[in-house]
Amino acid sequence: MSAEILHREEGAEGAEFLIVRGNLLEEPVDTVVNAANGRLAHGGGVAGVLARAAGPALQEESDRVVRSRGTLPTGSAAITGAGRLPFKGVVHAIGPRLGEGDEAELLLHALAAAFEQADAAGWKSLAFPAVSSGIFAVPLEVCARAYVEAARSWLRRPQASSLKTLRLCLRDQPVIEAVVAELKRA
Repeated sequence: MSAEILHREEGAEGAEFLIVRGNLLEEPVDTVVNAANGRLAHGGGVAGVLARAAGPALQEESDRVVRSRGTLPTGSAAITGAGRLPFKGVVHAIGPRLGEGDEAELLLHALAAAFEQADAAGWKSLAFPAVSSGIFAVPLEVCARAYVEAARSWLRRPQASSLKTLRLCLRDQPVIEAVVAELKRA
């Protein structure tokens, strides 16, 4: 089943930002973003879904990253292989949890770091889920603002980038409504 395009914006040099209702595992992109914790322990939420579909290789490589770099700070991102997933890799964005403080800014940093990692890898397209809005419980309005702002900031970047397509892939109606409300507000 293909994703339903809910919104599309164009940026410089053919860049685009799409908001879609769909299944992250079926996105037609080079890479997907995982809504991760700093230990890259992929047990629940989006991380759990990705890990189960990817097979054990994703968690094994994530464990190697953490052994090498230590627990990743909130607002950062890291890349691993994709295991059995049909992507070139997975970018793990370390989003904030409610109560950490400065959740809006930390979420913006996590998404920007994810986009930068994908660009550095030379990937052309990326899909990202509703980072921090699920089990991390950051309010939907805060998340929606960060998703839209991060993507629009990427589209306005003055320097050339290999990463041309950003797809915010949503499933749950309350998140979709919050993002649509943010588009109308912004």
